[in-house]
Amino acid sequence: MNHRITLRVYYEDTDLAGIVYYANYLKFIERGRTDWLRDLGVDQSALKEREGVVFAVRRVEADYLSPALFDDLLVVESSLHQMTPARIVMDQRVLRGETVLFAARVTVACLSASGRPARIPETVRKALR
Repeated sequence: MNHRITLRVYYEDTDLAGIVYYANYLKFIERGRTDWLRDLGVDQSALKEREGVVFAVRRVEADYLSPALFDDLLVVESSLHQMTPARIVMDQRVLRGETVLFAARVTVACLSASGRPARIPETVRKALR
């Protein structure tokens, strides 16, 4: 299942040449992951409060393929690659029209309040399947 969100590139996202600063792609894909979980009915604040677990990025493999520019309308696409008892691996892309500008594989770990690895709650597992 693919999830998609649309976002606009603002001046604050760019450098003096009007090109999106490379680190901002990580912000864009974070929004994609967060909105995907929200759209699946997963409330991350409630998970922290009720189950004592949070998600943290453990690894990002990223390819910068083509620049996004000021005022571009972008789509962030997210899909599940793999899920283990304590990790979620997602493939994410940032597109302008049909052109892929950025691609990443992101590993997110489920952590307890003490920062130790924890099992992904069943509600989240079911939502992602």
